This record gives sequence, C-alpha cells and structure tokens, in this order.
Amino acid sequence: MSTILVTGGAGYIGAHAVLALLNAGYEVIVLDNLSYGHRELVEEVLKVKLIVGDTNDRALLDKIFSTHDIAAVMHFAAFIAVGESVTDPAKYYRNNVTGTLTLLEAMVDASIKKFIFSSTCALYGVPKFIPLTEDHPINPISPYATSKWMVERILSDFDTAYNLKSVRFRYFNAAGADPDGNLGEDHEPETHIIPLVLFAALGKRESIAIFGTDYPTEDGTCMRDYIHVADLAQAHVLGLEYLLKGGDSEVFNLGNGNGFSVRDVIETAKQVTGKDIKIVERERRPGDPPILVGSSEKARKVLDWRPNYADLKQIISHAWQWHQKRHVN
Repeated sequence: MSTILVTGGAGYIGAHAVLALLNAGYEVIVLDNLSYGHRELVEEVLKVKLIVGDTNDRALLDKIFSTHDIAAVMHFAAFIAVGESVTDPAKYYRNNVTGTLTLLEAMVDASIKKFIFSSTCALYGVPKFIPLTEDHPINPISPYATSKWMVERILSDFDTAYNLKSVRFRYFNAAGADPDGNLGEDHEPETHIIPLVLFAALGKRESIAIFGTDYPTEDGTCMRDYIHVADLAQAHVLGLEYLLKGGDSEVFNLGNGNGFSVRDVIETAKQVTGKDIKIVERERRPGDPPILVGSSEKARKVLDWRPNYADLKQIISHAWQWHQKRHVN
C-alpha cells in the first residue's frame, strides 16, 4: 500500500487524518516540528514513524523523499491563530507560505505530484451570500487567511508548470474528537469555542465569554458551521484517492451546511456534561461575521463524501469524552 507523508501529523486535524489513513490501509510517516503537536499521540496512540523537523528544512525533505517511497503528501503544518497572525505576520508567512513552497519544490524535484492541502473558509472574508460556495469571491482579511490564499495560488501555478495535482480543502469550524476517545483537540493556548466551553464545565476556567449578543440571528449570537474532525479526516482520504486515481486539481469546502449559534453550543454542552456553565456577555469583536455556513455539495458530488457526525450533540459528546480523559487526573 502507498506511503503518505503527513506534515503536521502530531496536531489536531493532522493526527485524525493519520488515523483515517491507517484505517484505510495506508502506510504513514509524520513530519512535525512539535511546536504545537504532541509526540505521544503519534508514537504511542497512532504508532507511526515520526520525523521531528520543519518544512523549511530542504535538506531534511530531500532525505525523506529519497529514502522513502512517498506517493503523496498531506499538508497540515501551518500556524492557525488569526489574532497572532495580525500581530506577527512574518511568523505566518515564513511558516505557512515559505515552508509550503520549500515542501512543494522538494516534491517536484522528487517527482511526487499529489498534494492534499489544508486550507480555510477564512479566504472568503465577510460573506456576501450564505451558504458559502467555492465560487464565492476571495477576500482574506487576516495574514493567516492571506497565507492560505497565497498557497492556493502557488498550487495553481505548480499544476500549470509542473503538473503537480492538488486537492485544496477549505474547512469551516473543525470540532469534536475521535469517537473512540484516543485523539482530540489540545491547543496551547486554546482559542476554539467548544474546548473552551468544556474547560468551563471541567472547572479549568471560570466562565465562557459570548462576544456580541445583538447579531441578526435567532438568539443574537454568531452562528458557525461545525464539522466533526473525523468527518474532516475522512474527506482527506477521499481526496487522496481521487488524486491517486488520476483526478485533476480541485478545491472543496468542508462543512456540515448547518449553522449553530454560540448559545446553541453552550446549551448543548450543558446537556452533554450535566454541568452549569457561567456565561459572560461582552462586546462584539471586530470582523466577526454574524453567520458563516458553507455548502459542501461539491465534495458530496465529486468525492461522494458524507458527514457521519453532523449532530452538534454528537460532536460535543465526543469532545467531552476526550477532554475528560485528557484533563481529569
């Protein structure tokens, strides 16, 4: 069976993609610099080869590609904190753009022409229409989103010039955890709402903040499209198989197609955990659109992808199972 190199495979989404690849029968090698990833998840849970290193290290990439028979690369090695990207854009362009370019050049020189890219719905900026489709105008409003858009443009040019074929997945809000409880979300610092709400339920933080209660939504709070991380990972396997069968370069949105509000998330977390969760209401944050919901019809049609865990209660239940295991002594 083919060997797949997964960059950033010690991180949240990358580790779940490794698990999905293993379940589909692929050999996997993980490249991760461990700046945010977790060594023990790769070595003790997933039990695959971990190479500690950076995508900006061309000599290391050349060694990996010359000593392993790599059929394709799945690329998750990116910095993702939008706020930090605004205050330190150089860090984001160096890693997310230059690191990816170095990786792509090494792939071309090694005649590896299949690439799965972890992109983002943040490319669309403030929505002009809902649900967001792949032909929505591109208008990134943070260095993080811009870095992803730059890579997408590079991939288009590499297809034209070098015949490097790519699938670019534009995610909505990845959430949840491996249904078996072996993998889950563990960022430092944590910025995503579901783990933050669960930290409040665990008593690891005093409260959860709602930023803005006067949006034009049913309950006045922002609505977002949450996609289970296991469904996200399965889409990557389908995208890989699409390329290995000779598919052309494509871009796909990945989301549930349903919006859940901040209050929906908190109320569902209360039901799942049986805990009271203190809420603090604050002013809106600049740049937060009222509603972000995507259409994944193209992925359903072309890749025959179907979310298995579209229910918010299921998503939060799996996350709760993981957080109890990870954070309760």
